Amino acid sequence: MRNFITVFAMMIALLSHSVSGVENINHIVAIVDDDVIVRTELDEAIHTITAQLKQKGAELPSAAIIERQILERLIVQHLQLQIAVRSGIQIDDETLASAIRNIAERNHVSPAEFRTVLEKDGYNFEHFRSDIRDQLIIGRLHQREVANHVTVTDQEVDDFLASVHSQETENTKSDGEWKLAQILIALPEGVSPERIQSAREKAETLLTRLRTGEDFRTLAMTQSDGRDALEGGDLGWRRMGQIPSLFAGIVSGMKKGDLSGPLRSPAGIHLVKLLDYRGQEEGTVTQTRARHILIHTGENTTDDEARTRLIQLRQRIQGGDDFGELARASSEDSATATNQGSLGWVNQGDLVPEFEQMMNSLALNAISEPFKTPFGWHIVQVQERRQQSNNTHDSLRAKAMEAIRTRKTEEELEAWLRRLREEAYVELRLEMDS
Repeated sequence: MRNFITVFAMMIALLSHSVSGVENINHIVAIVDDDVIVRTELDEAIHTITAQLKQKGAELPSAAIIERQILERLIVQHLQLQIAVRSGIQIDDETLASAIRNIAERNHVSPAEFRTVLEKDGYNFEHFRSDIRDQLIIGRLHQREVANHVTVTDQEVDDFLASVHSQETENTKSDGEWKLAQILIALPEGVSPERIQSAREKAETLLTRLRTGEDFRTLAMTQSDGRDALEGGDLGWRRMGQIPSLFAGIVSGMKKGDLSGPLRSPAGIHLVKLLDYRGQEEGTVTQTRARHILIHTGENTTDDEARTRLIQLRQRIQGGDDFGELARASSEDSATATNQGSLGWVNQGDLVPEFEQMMNSLALNAISEPFKTPFGWHIVQVQERRQQSNNTHDSLRAKAMEAIRTRKTEEELEAWLRRLREEAYVELRLEMDS
């Protein structure tokens, strides 16, 4: 069946780009399980990503390296979208429009102005909408396949805080944020000792080149196998609990510009550089105590059905029924339903953006209209708000738990994507292009 579907997909890709009997020039550049990537898709991705890198002032590697790295990104994207399609994950037009409005707002323009700016910069708006829809679909897939299965125990929080305290007594940095970059020499599972040694020798050679003055960003763009390679290996700003476990034990003692490695992980061999560090400022944070009712969507419940159920529950609450009792009976969030839907006290950034945006817009005791997040459809009620020091015991534990959850989710996602890529049927056909 796979061979038939693959051949059919190839025929469609070729025929859809042939004109009046003229030989097609839109070659297939990769077969990815039951799908194909064609030259125009690769070229569009190259155009978009190189334009973004130029806007950031990045010095670009050779065209061949950019082509190879972007094709690899497209392969992994296609694999994920195939899983999402088989799983029935969809993004409705309303959710897509909301996401584009949010992007426009972050750029301080209206949606209409945002479209004009995109097209002025040479971006096709319909392609942009399609790309955003794909990103939202993949985000929901990650939530379902990875994030929903990540748990953080009290013991993990205790161990993390104890480690922080230990580092403080050793006069090393334990709080604040680190800006890291990495170079990854990837290795598949079950690799031979000889190949591991070869990767380690390559990493040692790169480390020598870095220590003799070569630019880390440039080497990452040209040599790293990481998903962040075209960004110069930049991992962004991380709090201690968000730093990959492999690096966490070494970065607190590093100074800006320091290099470390080679370091072995299940993904391969890493070199890491501390780009910058900034201390944690003391202050206050706004905390919100809220409760919600969640209805999942999927094979048995459509978006319209979930929304209708929540409209009915909201009407009952406004008519006098108890929110907590209805949450206990109806909410499909098993973690909160038994506690009458209570989320407890949450900090800014603890919840997904869609939920946090709705929660922050509500007055005390108001009940939201039904709204959608990657978890499903919700209604939420804000019960209380307070200003809290960001260094209280509860606040430190909450920050530690969120940081650990973020780190574990990223590590599990990397492992999941690595397995997905290794187990897939991928045939590269770049040599067909001329």
